[in-house]
Amino acid sequence: MIFADLALTPAGVAVWIVVGLIIGWLAAKMLENPSYGLMGDLLLGSIGAVVGGALLGFFVEGTPGFGIAVLTALAGAFVVVVGGRLVVARLSA
Repeated sequence: MIFADLALTPAGVAVWIVVGLIIGWLAAKMLENPSYGLMGDLLLGSIGAVVGGALLGFFVEGTPGFGIAVLTALAGAFVVVVGGRLVVARLSA
């Protein structure tokens, strides 16, 4: 298996961060406690989106389409925010 090149463009990374911020904000508004608070959810969403978007570059040859990159960033943000909330729930129990 040959891994693709990681293509980090400033516009792509900015979109990933915005997607992560939106997911973090939605999680703070929609999900119940326990959480890291609004700022924590925003940070976790941004980190997850950037990691998810960057990982896509390792498995897709060439530059992935905009929609695929946004969906991957969305999935990464969701996984990290929900995972962070599960950790908080486990620690507070």
